[in-house]
Amino acid sequence: MRKPILSTALVATAALTLAACSGSTDADTSESAASSGELQTLTVGATAVPAGEIVQYVIDSGQAEAAGLEIEITEFSDYNTPNPALSEGATDVNLFQHLPFLEDYNENAGDDLISVGEVYLPPLALYSKTVDALEDLPEGASIALPNDASNESRALLLLQDAGLIEVADGASTVSDITSNPSDFEFLEIDAASLPAALDDQDAAIVNFSFASAAGLSSDLQLVAEGDESPYFNILATRAELADDERVAAFYAALTSEETQEWILETYSGLVVPASVS
Repeated sequence: MRKPILSTALVATAALTLAACSGSTDADTSESAASSGELQTLTVGATAVPAGEIVQYVIDSGQAEAAGLEIEITEFSDYNTPNPALSEGATDVNLFQHLPFLEDYNENAGDDLISVGEVYLPPLALYSKTVDALEDLPEGASIALPNDASNESRALLLLQDAGLIEVADGASTVSDITSNPSDFEFLEIDAASLPAALDDQDAAIVNFSFASAAGLSSDLQLVAEGDESPYFNILATRAELADDERVAAFYAALTSEETQEWILETYSGLVVPASVS
């Protein structure tokens, strides 16, 4: 997840209870339940796509039950409320954010939520319908960028990493471009309009949510954020649950080879699973 555009309204926060039994979030109680062979409840806060779908796959594939877990999903439709809900104990873990977002939340909220580990990357990518490779972009090519500060900054860094431009430290708009040897023309537009812009522009940088909704595939990507990206979405929890066996078992299921293969197949390369050794 890129550093997201924050939604101002929570459309729905619905707990999807997947079994009648419930369990304590306390680590000692968790270990006691594990020794008795009972399924242990873990409440997971997640946005619907792709996080909620990935969690649901872990349930439907039987991996959760095999790990001794009864998963309850609390679905969020914005990025403002999952961390406070986790901090207050309404959920045990959450999956929706990358580490820079979590660190920013902790600093602003005075909180101490922690990352369990990386799960998947919804990469920001440069797409084109007119050229097949980065080196085929013509002199003066038009490139559409998202016009919100966080995503535009991320887009500029992607172009710099690809060797197309150079930008100043802390760059957030095209005015911060310090070198543009191919004289590319940049069009800053609303992120939701970027897929449609591909019909008129040589290329456009589109985030996962809008690329997926528009039916764009990885075949149209000229360059995308890779394994070194700091924007992998993470499983987060409270510091007190850092050593909780339920959390460790759930993270193992989220990052299993089976789940990684499902992510790649389901999202056609638009979502990249974390490689966990």
